[in-house]
Amino acid sequence: MSNIVRRSFLKFSLFATAGLFFSLVPKVMAKTYMSGVQARHSIWGDLQMIHHPIDLTKAQVKAISKASDIRVNSSKINGWKSKEGDWFLLEQVIGKHENIDIAVGIDRFGKIKGIEILEYRETYGHQVAHPKWLAQFIGKDKSEHLKLDKQIRNISGATLSCRHITDGVNRLVHTWDIILKNQ
Repeated sequence: MSNIVRRSFLKFSLFATAGLFFSLVPKVMAKTYMSGVQARHSIWGDLQMIHHPIDLTKAQVKAISKASDIRVNSSKINGWKSKEGDWFLLEQVIGKHENIDIAVGIDRFGKIKGIEILEYRETYGHQVAHPKWLAQFIGKDKSEHLKLDKQIRNISGATLSCRHITDGVNRLVHTWDIILKNQ
């Protein structure tokens, strides 16, 4: 084989291998849908709210975990409260591999007023940000432990994101019932 043919073959092989390798590497796609301020306005309009962060005690974390049957990942609550007792909460849940930032509004009666996806970092499953899917949560409270494929529809290809968002909402309504309603 001549040197020119050999070099051409090696170049072709190198580029073909590189192309195959880079086509198999997952593409990281974070999508920011809105900021926390935009989400608060989307859920609560112009309702005046005051930033009211809370540090949970170990006993409170344990009580929330037990009531919701969901592990509490952080003892810090990043919340805003209206004088009427309505809450706006920022939370992170895990998708399949990456965190999903969500915002949840809970009214003074413990019912979900609204939910928004702030940032979604997974490579697929962005359908969880669709308003129709998120609307399933509105009006829900701690009286009905939400289950995927029962009260909340699953999205094929986004099952873990759907499940973890549902779990996060369950945890937050129990957090409201145990801690926030008395703040």
